[in-house]
Amino acid sequence: MCAAGVVERPVTVALLATPATSAATVYGFYDLLCGVRRDWQLLHGAPHTPSPLSPLVVSVDGQPLVAGNGVRMTPDASLAECPRPDVAVVTDLMVAPGAPLDDEFDPEVAWLRAAFDAGATLACACSGAVLLARTGLLDGHDATSHWAYCDPLARAYPRVRWHPERGLLAVGPGERVLMAGSGVAWHMLALALIARFASPEEAMQVARINLLDLNGTSALSYASLTRGPRAADELIARCQLWAASNYRCESPVAQMASLSGLSQRTFARRFSRAVGVSPLEYVHTLRLEEAKQMLEATDLPVEAVALEVGYQDTSFFGRLFRRKVTLTPAQYRKRFGALGAQLRRAAAR
Repeated sequence: MCAAGVVERPVTVALLATPATSAATVYGFYDLLCGVRRDWQLLHGAPHTPSPLSPLVVSVDGQPLVAGNGVRMTPDASLAECPRPDVAVVTDLMVAPGAPLDDEFDPEVAWLRAAFDAGATLACACSGAVLLARTGLLDGHDATSHWAYCDPLARAYPRVRWHPERGLLAVGPGERVLMAGSGVAWHMLALALIARFASPEEAMQVARINLLDLNGTSALSYASLTRGPRAADELIARCQLWAASNYRCESPVAQMASLSGLSQRTFARRFSRAVGVSPLEYVHTLRLEEAKQMLEATDLPVEAVALEVGYQDTSFFGRLFRRKVTLTPAQYRKRFGALGAQLRRAAAR
């Protein structure tokens, strides 16, 4: 985040495109990075906020190409024209495990090495490790790739310790090389980059919006309970703003009614008409959304979380949480706490 009055420079993320990459993964990365802040703000009715990450697709010559999965791609720039990237990503490489590459990708490998030497972070997903290994930057380090590629890579690069079971690794000087393992582990790589170059909280927002790392969890568990714009009714919007900072207090609905200058009955009708839910229901959404974030980010006991957000009755909090989120607080922490901790570790690196 930038200091007040300072313009935040977007983080340039160059996504490498070759005839052997998959357009789905390249543009999947592109979409997730562009959606940081923008999509969360959109769902909550806030003004448009651009992403702090600026992705662009680059290739050797910048000319249109047909990707490995048959999709026509139009890069934004050639390697020579690409602004010096803060991050360079090899999303994947659709080549057979162990296939000899000869000098086919030498320009891309040289560009990756030069970007790293200039201070960029390098990242690769799945079979993209085939290119990253050729830079020599993995020698003496742990590394990961798709399980089908690790054995051939181990034979070709014996100085690298290959771990097909690892989902995400950060290695090398300054841990400026990030690697994701098999299949859709590229989602985790994208989230790790967002955590590192934006914030862990914004990475969690992207995960929740896009239902990443599902494992059968209900979509409601990812939902933001406080989504939607402020009320057009200025008096009610002022009460919403007050509630955002004071939802923990006792009798918040009575205090909002007092703030409005209306009787409680008139206030409740006007609030429900403007917001779509009752004032009490609205306070519950604020409290539960805060509880979700505390369960993601802290080790506080569930009882302490309930008290922190304004519930004296832990059992009531648990029942309400389960009804709204479809998981108990303990289940939610188990499901999302690990992801949140991993994103915070990625950011700390």
